[in-house]
Amino acid sequence: MQHVHGATEQGSPQKPWWKGRNGIALGGFLVVAAFYLFTEHAAHTVYALPFLFLLACPLIHLFHHHGGGDHAEPPAPVPIAATPVGGPR
Repeated sequence: MQHVHGATEQGSPQKPWWKGRNGIALGGFLVVAAFYLFTEHAAHTVYALPFLFLLACPLIHLFHHHGGGDHAEPPAPVPIAATPVGGPR
């Protein structure tokens, strides 16, 4: 049985949450909030950027390993050459 990530029981692929109505609204809100922070509070937010970068590192590490290779196919075996190590004579 092959598992297809993001598919429903009927087999039709499911849209990611961020492509739905709620995801688009959240994205728009985040863009407006980021614009407001950088234009009105630039003096405060610039000093927080290194800390946000450091916070992003463990989060990226956490979400990068999503799936953990459960659904990955094993690599194909590498064929071994039939010629001797020294080459043909």
